[in-house]
Order: sequence, then C-alpha cells, then structure tokens
Amino acid sequence: MIPEKILWKVYAGALGAVTTIVSQKVVEGVWKYVTGDDETPQPDDPEVSTTKALSWALASGIGIAGSQLLMHRFVNKRWMKFSSVNPITGKDFKDKNDD
Repeated sequence: MIPEKILWKVYAGALGAVTTIVSQKVVEGVWKYVTGDDETPQPDDPEVSTTKALSWALASGIGIAGSQLLMHRFVNKRWMKFSSVNPITGKDFKDKNDD
C-alpha cells in the first residue's frame, strides 16, 4: 500500500473517531432538549418503554450514521483533491481532463 494512502487511512480513522464522539454528544443534547428528560434512555432497561427505546435507537443511529456519511464524503473529497484519484473507484480523474 502506498505510504500516503496509509497515512490517509489513519487520518480518516482519527477523524471518524472524533466525529462519532462529537455526534453522540450532539444527539444526546438534542434528545434532552426535545424530550425534556435529564438523561438519555437506556434501551436495554425493561422499565423504559419500547417506544422510547426505539425512538432513541433511531435518533442515535440516524445522527451518527449521518455524521459518518458526511465525514467520509469530506475525507474522500480531500483525498481526490490531494491525489487526483477517486478513493472509491480508483479512477484517476486527471486523465479525463488531459484529453
């Protein structure tokens, strides 16, 4: 593997970890603001209603998945700007412009 690509994977991994932590805090804050609860529900707790547990699972899943999607798109666009290669398809888009 190319050393630049290894470094880029480390960069993407670190950014992904930070994004996950930040987005989890944001989702928790929004949940508390919207519901007025002091804490987020523990979905595994049998005393928490199924509706609330599912709502929390959906909210946190959508929030974190959405932030991860945006982060990956950001990193991939930066990679394309840096290397002129699409990280998903591996195609060199510089060649198209040279025609």
